[in-house]
Amino acid sequence: MPPRREPRPSPAAARRSSDRRSGAARSVPESAGSLRLPALLRPKAWLSAGLVAVGALLGASLLGLIWPQPDREAQETLELTPASLAEKPGRAITVLVIGLDSERIGDALNHAAPAGPAAADALLLVRVNRKGPLQVLNLPIELAITLPGEANPVGLGSLYQRGGVALTADVVREVVGLEPPRPDRYLVVPRSALRKIVDSLGGLELNPPGVMKYHDKAQNYRIDLQGGLQRLDGKQVEQLVRYRDVGLGDSGRRLDHQLVESALRDRFSRPEQLALLPNLLRDLQTKVETNLTAAESLSLLAAGLDTQGAIQFTRLALKPANKEHEGLRQLDTARDRPLWQAP
Repeated sequence: MPPRREPRPSPAAARRSSDRRSGAARSVPESAGSLRLPALLRPKAWLSAGLVAVGALLGASLLGLIWPQPDREAQETLELTPASLAEKPGRAITVLVIGLDSERIGDALNHAAPAGPAAADALLLVRVNRKGPLQVLNLPIELAITLPGEANPVGLGSLYQRGGVALTADVVREVVGLEPPRPDRYLVVPRSALRKIVDSLGGLELNPPGVMKYHDKAQNYRIDLQGGLQRLDGKQVEQLVRYRDVGLGDSGRRLDHQLVESALRDRFSRPEQLALLPNLLRDLQTKVETNLTAAESLSLLAAGLDTQGAIQFTRLALKPANKEHEGLRQLDTARDRPLWQAP
């Protein structure tokens, strides 16, 4: 039987075989752009990216078997603390805080009783010390002050009407016994700004000492609060700080103010609120009056919120109210040292 003859390859197949044998000697194209593949065979960009992503995920999974990652819950979490807000001031700083009885800075009328230009409804001296406790002196707005050239005394809270921050700071410096140029800074807060601060914090947990009810028909303003621990919003906190008990008068109001001040510090100190402080300070710029810069405010907050323990409250000793001067009270000066001097 004659030997079987293999089919002869076609010219095209012969050329492909020759190309494979001489492939090592052929030059590789320098760029993919020189390859002219048919349209159906050209790799799409999304397909290439998908293959790369799948490969990366598979590679990461295999590496995880060799070098497993630690449990995420076991890793140390970094929380924002007051100290991380800014660098603390190098020395103790005293800030005069004036709470106005008007809605906004610059209002012609205060919409309060008695009606007239804006007056100080609350006065605080806040001393921030990077090494000591946060100290707050609640100044009595009913303190009798006799101005040069005047025969009758006026209340400390009314000085803002007469001479603004400058006159108020000068008299406070003399009353308390501060050395110039203290107080170092000032902050004027109208009622709308107080509500803004409280609402931005999601309210405050407070324990009013009892039922507080009051209706001023002239102002069309009503106070209606129940006693007991509860969360109060901005409007309710405003009611708390404005309420004046018939028996306790302004002395009782100062105790209520201390409740709010302590609650504000506690709320600000929480990590979730610390992250919002820079934005809150920026939003308040047009609602308050101050000579504090944004950097100084953060520095004071870093020191004031980072101290351990409760706020150290101080008060001035006052004599009983003088009916002759419409309830104003004289300072009890039976002391041989400055009235408010922090260690």
